[in-house]
Amino acid sequence: MRRLMQNIGWLLGGRGFNAVMSLVYLALATRTLGLDGFGHFAIIVALGQTVTGLANFQTWQFVVRWGAGEDGPGEATGFAIALDIFSVAMGTVLAAVLVATAQLWLPLPDELLPITFAFCIISLLAIRTTPTGLLRLRFKYGKATAAEAVQPAIRAAGAILAWLLMPTVIGFVLAWAAAELAVAVTLWIVAARQEKIDLSQISLRRIPRDHSDAWRFVWSTNLTGSLTIAGKQVMILLVGSIGGEALAGGFRVASQLGQALVQLAQTVSKAIYPELVHAKDEALAMARRMANIALIGGIMAVLVALFAGRWGLELIAGDEFRGFYWAMVILAIAGAAELVGASLESLLVSAGKAHTAFAVRADPTVLALILLEVAIDWNGAKGAAFAVLGSSALAVIGFYVAMLNLQQIQITVAPRKADDPPQPAS
Repeated sequence: MRRLMQNIGWLLGGRGFNAVMSLVYLALATRTLGLDGFGHFAIIVALGQTVTGLANFQTWQFVVRWGAGEDGPGEATGFAIALDIFSVAMGTVLAAVLVATAQLWLPLPDELLPITFAFCIISLLAIRTTPTGLLRLRFKYGKATAAEAVQPAIRAAGAILAWLLMPTVIGFVLAWAAAELAVAVTLWIVAARQEKIDLSQISLRRIPRDHSDAWRFVWSTNLTGSLTIAGKQVMILLVGSIGGEALAGGFRVASQLGQALVQLAQTVSKAIYPELVHAKDEALAMARRMANIALIGGIMAVLVALFAGRWGLELIAGDEFRGFYWAMVILAIAGAAELVGASLESLLVSAGKAHTAFAVRADPTVLALILLEVAIDWNGAKGAAFAVLGSSALAVIGFYVAMLNLQQIQITVAPRKADDPPQPAS
């Protein structure tokens, strides 16, 4: 537990630095581009992150799960890199299709389509879950945090340059793309210094040969990651498709400020997963303890959003975004729910129940996307925020029920072990 809290401390420190730098870029982008221009920027970034999220596999989990044995992470790393290569190929095709059809469903002008496709490709090339997994496997959270700090620093510096030299949507997209590439290169360099990366072990066959459940785990975690993207990035794309670029821009700002807790939830999840893998006997108690701590933190954060959110929204984004205050508060509540559910979801994945975690999150996410148009017609950005809140709340309830079932299984199995005949004396 002490190491877990230390690792979370490293990650939260990185998130804190990221948050400060993100406020710099957000303030410059919103005030320079305005509501419509920032909406175009938000749609381009969301499309790039959607392509990457759908194509990308959660390879850091594979490295942690299969690289912790006596043989080391060599084969697990080779398997993860092979999946990364497959992700780039698959994502390129997906990006081409989405950008080619963008004008049929997204409010993007013709002149922004080339930069949109380029950003999608750069986002794919900047996939970095494998080196992140290598660092987490060895509990090198300090080094990982230092490497990841490159992204917000370059993003903020790029935003300042864009504001001074190219105050357009393209300028801010280029700044974002530069940050993505820089952090990916940095993480690979740091990971290679910690662990030798043997390119001869790149293979899609070796891990599945030794682990019969490998492909089920791979696809379950990929689909779960895709659902996370659907709950955030696809939501922004659909908000833009239904309500236009202005609504997409405002919803993006409300989401980034209000759902900062979702980033915190992902931080908790990334820190606790390796610990749950290594401490199987204490995993259930650890996950429950983290959920209780997260509940207190979530309540405090929602209160901050409620009483200081309007002032913060106007200070950072300007008066033009004032109307998205209540959407931000609703999204903050959704973020609090995700914070509580983060450790429970990690518990299921670490116990080999990634398919259960996917099933629990799938139905609420799909339901939210289906009802999104109705929700926007009913109450604009606030309606979209309520759709996100409903999805998050139902998912967390599902994780809790699944955790209770997991606990019941462990309690049922325990007496059988006690009844085993005693071992003969040596």
